[in-house]
Amino acid sequence: MTMRNILRTALLWALASAPGNVWPQQQAGQASAPGAGAAPGQTLRLSLGQAVNIALGPEGNTRVRIAQELIRQAHTRSAQARAALLPNIDSSVVQQSQTRNLAAFGIRIQLPIPGFVFPAFVGPFNVFDARATASLAAFDLSSIRRYQAARQGVSLAEAEKEAAQDQTRDQVARAYLAGLRAQADVDAALANVALSRALLKLAEDQKAAGTGTGIEVTRAKVQLANEEQRLLVAQNEQTRTHLRLLRAMALDLDVAVELTDRLSFVPAPTTPLREAIEIALQSRTDWKAQQLRRESARLSASAIRSERVPSVNLFADYGSIGTGVNNAIPTRTFGFSVRVPLFDGGRRDARREEGYTQLRQEDIRSADLRAQIELELRLALDTLRSASAQVSAAEGGRALAESELAQAQRRFKAGVGSSIEVTDAQTRLERAQENRIQALFNFNLARIDFGSATGTIREMTK
Repeated sequence: MTMRNILRTALLWALASAPGNVWPQQQAGQASAPGAGAAPGQTLRLSLGQAVNIALGPEGNTRVRIAQELIRQAHTRSAQARAALLPNIDSSVVQQSQTRNLAAFGIRIQLPIPGFVFPAFVGPFNVFDARATASLAAFDLSSIRRYQAARQGVSLAEAEKEAAQDQTRDQVARAYLAGLRAQADVDAALANVALSRALLKLAEDQKAAGTGTGIEVTRAKVQLANEEQRLLVAQNEQTRTHLRLLRAMALDLDVAVELTDRLSFVPAPTTPLREAIEIALQSRTDWKAQQLRRESARLSASAIRSERVPSVNLFADYGSIGTGVNNAIPTRTFGFSVRVPLFDGGRRDARREEGYTQLRQEDIRSADLRAQIELELRLALDTLRSASAQVSAAEGGRALAESELAQAQRRFKAGVGSSIEVTDAQTRLERAQENRIQALFNFNLARIDFGSATGTIREMTK
């Protein structure tokens, strides 16, 4: 095999992009299904979609699990607020023996009968009372507004769960992309080690043939040692990225991971800024959650204001009362009451002002979030354009570096060049490889940023 073929094989091994989209897709014949785990000692093959599905599963990312619990909590608060609008029914059975001091109640009876004294102390006597009572808020605008605010809280909790899911998708996508970059670095380091070994073999063969020198062999050995050192560093970084990915998915850190895709480049469609802002305002879950948060604050303030509106309550009770079970007779009470708030020392006005203050805070947060969305979109679009140009420049630089290394090898093999030329050319090729990997990483990271900024990260990670 000629040196040119050796070089081409090593470079193709490290740098040839895998076919398909830049976002990983599930490949035929994969052992792992979405959401499936792997026992310690086994290898879990992961696409990005599978990694996201695992993170969003019932035992997945902590942020999503907490958001699910907050939804349950919001439902319980809604049920508590609804209870104020439903009938309240109680029942009781009382059997008691009583004595009374009538004088303590102002009961003094004097009769013009000589020797007659009305007793001040009566009893003991028995009282038996079995009774059911019911009450209903027939009209209470304040309670209605509180229930509406609580229902809005349920919608808010669900929106916040979706926002937490999008944040998890973003986190897992970044961790997966970091793993792809580390994998590309390892592949490039392996190719460089293979190339350095081939160059060392060439230097040893030329020395054995009398056309080379010992310094050429030593220089090749030094270069091989450097490449092996870089390989160890790249492998360590790959292990670190896999651990971060496992942590983002809430999996056992002992699980071995194999990423099923390679870092590659797919041109992203350009989206005008105003169109991207409209997409974000319709798609971003954190923006939807903020609008629901503002509406909940508005309803809460309205509930406090509605406390000034008169309320109507219905009440009734029915039961049997007597000195015992055998002589108890049925009695009942029913009616309605109208409550008209007049003055409470200013407490209601203070609470109303507090509610308006909270509403104004949500308005400020909404304006700030919209400005933040526009900033994120501007940065993502600018980074996408810059990263696309970086990828084109890096591809051209790599092609030139490959050509330079091939020429230096031919000159060295023909005896008209030195190993210094080959080493310099190999160093420049390594730099070109690093530039290409960094450019691809920056471009795909910008795609993640753009997906999160527009709220389309869910579609990007499917």
